[in-house]
Amino acid sequence: MDADKGLASVATGAAPAALGPYSQAVVAGGLVFCSGQIGLDPETGEIVPGGVEAETERVMANLSAVLSAAGVDFGRVTKATIYLADMTDFAAVNEIYGRWLGDSRPARATVAVAALPKGARIEIDAVATSA
Repeated sequence: MDADKGLASVATGAAPAALGPYSQAVVAGGLVFCSGQIGLDPETGEIVPGGVEAETERVMANLSAVLSAAGVDFGRVTKATIYLADMTDFAAVNEIYGRWLGDSRPARATVAVAALPKGARIEIDAVATSA
């Protein structure tokens, strides 16, 4: 990206390509800033079928792939934001999110939004400390 500014772009084929002019993640100042992930299958570019549970599993797999490409894992995540199209999905999303994070407990916000790209039901972004 801008190496002269101390920024490094992160990209992996194991997560969906960016849908616009942004990076899957950027490493800067000892932090990994992961762009929001929705439940897109990286191979098809389509939302996975199966409702919010399947989408959440895919979101977490996508985030895991981006974090891995940056050389870190969920244990290094310090802050996450969950965006839900329907707040009644909170409990199901929370259970899956918690399982993926294991004992790690980053700071987090969860907000309801009017809409998400491609009709997604969930999006999650994250900030992690770099290795």
